[in-house]
Amino acid sequence: MVMAQRQQRQDRKARLTAQDWADAALTAIGEGGVAAVAVEPLAARLGTTKGSFYWHFANRDALIEAALDRWAEINTEGTISEVEAETDPRKRIHLLFTEAITSATADPLEVALLATAKHPQVAAALRRVTERRVAYVAQLFADLGFPEPEARRRGLLAYTVYLGHAQLGHAAPSVLPPEEGGEFGAYLHEVLEVLMMRRP
Repeated sequence: MVMAQRQQRQDRKARLTAQDWADAALTAIGEGGVAAVAVEPLAARLGTTKGSFYWHFANRDALIEAALDRWAEINTEGTISEVEAETDPRKRIHLLFTEAITSATADPLEVALLATAKHPQVAAALRRVTERRVAYVAQLFADLGFPEPEARRRGLLAYTVYLGHAQLGHAAPSVLPPEEGGEFGAYLHEVLEVLMMRRP
């Protein structure tokens, strides 16, 4: 009987994956920053016990690292994979920008991570992800025929526009055009036209 109960507990722990915990930690970070990543509240949210956490992770830092890796996987590599399915470089830039801006405005996670950028693990993840994103956007501009230094500058400018939009979307959303209707589309079009404009 005791053996059967122990096996049932282990089965429950095994059913919850490390990814489930990482996703729950990401949700917590979006809601309250890295400080919100606490084992007991996350266990309650997942409907399990702390034992499940220790089944997958040695400590809280390991969970934070897994959550940050998951963020990079979903919000950077996943987005890049979607964009790469488009063959036209101009359309790739438009698709990337539209996806990035709308998701960052809807999801507080990016802004929450930026707000906790002094946390060593977050700082390292932000550096890796930012370098990857800027390099990818720069490559998109290079694919349009811009020389490498200029493509890099435009990639950096595009990324700063994205960050500014994300920040405004959470701090002062009323200043941004509503996503419903044509105003938002016109705004995005103008931003992209400026970014892709060639010097005379």
